[in-house]
Amino acid sequence: MAESSSRTLACSVLFVELAGYAHLPAGEQLRQKRMLNALLAQELTQVPKPERVVHDYEGAAAVAFLSDVEAGLVAGIGVQGGAGELKLRMGLNFGTVHVVKDLGGQTTIVGDGVNDAQRVAGTAQVGQLLASGGYRDIVSRLSPDHAALFEIAALRSDAQRREHELFLVRFDRPAQAAPARGAEQASVFDAGPHLIVSGYERATVQRALDELAAKGARVVSPISRVGDKWMASCDHPGVRLGECKVEKLGFTSIVTGPTRQAVAAKVAELAELGGRLQGEIEEEGGVWTAVCDTGGAGR
Repeated sequence: MAESSSRTLACSVLFVELAGYAHLPAGEQLRQKRMLNALLAQELTQVPKPERVVHDYEGAAAVAFLSDVEAGLVAGIGVQGGAGELKLRMGLNFGTVHVVKDLGGQTTIVGDGVNDAQRVAGTAQVGQLLASGGYRDIVSRLSPDHAALFEIAALRSDAQRREHELFLVRFDRPAQAAPARGAEQASVFDAGPHLIVSGYERATVQRALDELAAKGARVVSPISRVGDKWMASCDHPGVRLGECKVEKLGFTSIVTGPTRQAVAAKVAELAELGGRLQGEIEEEGGVWTAVCDTGGAGR
């Protein structure tokens, strides 16, 4: 996707939220949000980056699929199946989305398509994936197999008191045989500032983490069970995150570090706590600097 200007298009949107997030202790909020981010990152690896935009919320995330309408359904089913202990509510919608740059220069999404997906998710029960009638109609036209996945669930009234059908997505997952002990290898994939390590056995994930740590990586989130897999995250080896410094001036945090990757990783940590990058990460005199608005951090 071009970075030059805003775009307006009709596309599918998946909205995922952690139920009861606001009532969790701060440490548990951070742990569950990291688990959700890792799960989403894993499910989105099959969608090319230019064809998706992710907008991060406090305790939630929205993903716009700019090209493939069905990709939202596939990702939603994948997230639902891998949720494990996470109490998720999810909504799918097809609508108008504006792809824009925020005040910090980051690509994000706004518009009725996103707002309606959030409303659909808010109607779902914990563990449910609901879809708007518009999304169901479009996807069902693409394949009779898709149509069989949707079951009428509820009616939702809008501000004009018009009723809209909502559909429950039901997908029966075939039983999968566990990989032979000793044969399974942990998967490591790049999720931006962090690496995500996942596997069906805790020991294989631990071995992969140990190998990355030996190269200089620092564990960001420890190994935890997510669905039928064990997952953890760490920073990139050689990023030198430990050399970053954060100076707080009121609601502003200034991050400095020896590499762009290190500063970006530190900014990502602040974003998980509600911070927002202001402008671009810049280099001057061999030092990389970023400015973050952390007024919402820790809320």
